[in-house]
Amino acid sequence: MRILPVVTAAILSVLSTVSAQGHEFWIDPVDYQPAPGDRIVANVRVGQDFKGSAYSYLPRSFTRLDIAQGNRLRRVEGRPGDIPAIDTASLGEGLNVLIESTNDTKLRYKDLETFTSFVTHKDFAWALERHAERGLPDAGFVELYSRHAKSLVQVGQGGGADQHYGLVTEIVARANPYVDDMSGGLPVTVYYKRDPRADTQVEVFEKAPDDSVTSFMLRTDAAGEVTVPVKPGHRYLVDAVVMREPDPIKAKALEAVWESLWASLTFRVPG
Repeated sequence: MRILPVVTAAILSVLSTVSAQGHEFWIDPVDYQPAPGDRIVANVRVGQDFKGSAYSYLPRSFTRLDIAQGNRLRRVEGRPGDIPAIDTASLGEGLNVLIESTNDTKLRYKDLETFTSFVTHKDFAWALERHAERGLPDAGFVELYSRHAKSLVQVGQGGGADQHYGLVTEIVARANPYVDDMSGGLPVTVYYKRDPRADTQVEVFEKAPDDSVTSFMLRTDAAGEVTVPVKPGHRYLVDAVVMREPDPIKAKALEAVWESLWASLTFRVPG
């Protein structure tokens, strides 16, 4: 296994200071519904409560940055340092999906209380018991984390659907929020290694037209599915996290005892 370099110290320093309850990563299109012929432009953001700093196009920070439409897939190219990080031609009218997976980042915990706050918020209470069982220290231990983000962008009036694009953890929309009836909400499926994640916590951030944000928790059913209630004119960030023990090679190379994998999906509901 090739161990990829940890992302830049600048990004690490920002992420390491964010509250343990969440440091989401998401793709934030400037326009979720561009006209045919317009470029798709999006920021890559890190922060909390659907508010965060925009990061530049930095090839060494990601393992994958693509745009997809159905089974068509194209790598998103850019110039290092560009903000917004994504500026690309669409793949045609209809639903286009932006996809990004990041390299691993190291986070060193200064105390057990911070770790406890994080795993409690993300519904991983079992991790505290396992931490004790493994005889891990109360301070100075390292967690690796990586991000696996998607965003739904509608170009013109065409249709189209989201699908599984092979991310290690992924949220897949089961309807098109731009053209399908959203009165009953948007159904999504949460995956880990292509397997649906049953009884899994999903956090939803809802941004109103005035940019105010509310959040709420949902849980997937036995099939890994959950329906996100939505409102016209609002933007959404859907987030689900996998917590696991890193494989031995990665654990030794990066001195890590925990690993979290963050899946996110952003979209807008017209109105």
